[in-house]
Amino acid sequence: MALDGIKVDERGNVYVSAPGGVWILSPEGTALGRIVPPEHDANFAWGDADGKALYLTASTGLYRIRLDVAGVRPGAVRQAAVR
Repeated sequence: MALDGIKVDERGNVYVSAPGGVWILSPEGTALGRIVPPEHDANFAWGDADGKALYLTASTGLYRIRLDVAGVRPGAVRQAAVR
């Protein structure tokens, strides 16, 4: 089962889709902030060559926000596990 509404960045911060937007939580569980798109997001993923863009899908739009930190992508997790 894929957890489309949960992502992690390279610092270990967790991004979770919840009422009020995408919440950003520290590895310890402290709320660091939230991203509030124009409409409720359905899914989100890391993108761009450097992994510092968060793409959010919603009912009528696709949104992109640039961040200062790169996200952990599924391929990177698999490669790290193999080593």
